[in-house]
Amino acid sequence: MAVLKSVVLRGIKRTFKTAGGRRKIPLVAGHKLLYRCNLTCDMCPFWRRTDEKLLGLEEEIKIMDSLVRAGVLFYGFEGGEPLLRRDLPEILEESHKRFHTSLVTNGWLLKNRIREIRDSLEFLFVSLDGIGSLHDRLRGANGSFARAVEGIRASRLSGLNVAISFTITRENMHQVEEMVHLARNLGVGINFQPAFNYSTAGALSPYGAKLLGALSKLLDLKKAGAPIVNSQDYFRSVINSWYHGVHWTCKPWLTINIDPSGRVVMPCYVLQEYSSDFDKPVWDLDILSFWNTYDWERYEKCNKCALSCYAEPSLFSWTKRATVKDFILDAIIFYAEKTFRGSREGEKEAIVDDLARTRLPIIN
Repeated sequence: MAVLKSVVLRGIKRTFKTAGGRRKIPLVAGHKLLYRCNLTCDMCPFWRRTDEKLLGLEEEIKIMDSLVRAGVLFYGFEGGEPLLRRDLPEILEESHKRFHTSLVTNGWLLKNRIREIRDSLEFLFVSLDGIGSLHDRLRGANGSFARAVEGIRASRLSGLNVAISFTITRENMHQVEEMVHLARNLGVGINFQPAFNYSTAGALSPYGAKLLGALSKLLDLKKAGAPIVNSQDYFRSVINSWYHGVHWTCKPWLTINIDPSGRVVMPCYVLQEYSSDFDKPVWDLDILSFWNTYDWERYEKCNKCALSCYAEPSLFSWTKRATVKDFILDAIIFYAEKTFRGSREGEKEAIVDDLARTRLPIIN
């Protein structure tokens, strides 16, 4: 129980204390450890970029400490392909001491490296964009589907919480239901998000009646209990915005993104295409002061993308019972079931009681 309290309860209390009377704090952080990748996905612009000098462990720790001061709870690492970094286990270990830590990988190297990283992760996302040869074609490498599935199975055997990350494109949206079945058979969750057309990548963003059908099907599957990570609100909001003109309020200030050189990407991942206008690293920036003087209001009506890292935090509200269940209670129960199997029901109940007594920051 100490582990869960450390990750969830201590972090929430820290964030509430950090927020004080401030209106805006970033609760989620994403960091690209590098742009280099061993796959060449058509819809991705990042593997096409050349890395500057990568940060070392000491600099990565400086980033983490600055995020702690800002009140960040959740820290996700991505690339490129993070498993190409030899020092990834050390980076994740340091993050695990401070945050709920997650990683996104294409799975090619996962089976061989899972033992190095499993103890420092709360959640692992493995990218799969289709069944078999379709995935291989979209990812630009034969055998990538098989390698990813092997990595998922090895990660599950290691006791990790795992989900498939599926990017919906024009070429794979007909397979969304098959992907849900695959996730169920593998014993993992699955997260969906439509591709965004970056200026330096293939234009594969889905649209029209076929996308509406896919999103509607996923919403129905979610309601029926399918292992879909997205909230019901996510699918409803994308459908309402893109097809009925009813926009959700985007809150990009809830998520802070940091490029491989340690610079903040503003105002968000998408509009800047992960380019930074800063000439100094995040550890030399007073994040909270900057966050609360920046003009975020002009982006509140932006629904150009449906990236989960922005849409889901924006949609969350403590006043919505369904979203609290999707985001908080289900996650805690899943974690508790995994951590305290069998004879420790009292400890699971104590966790939920502790959370209920914790004063939580209002982000809606």
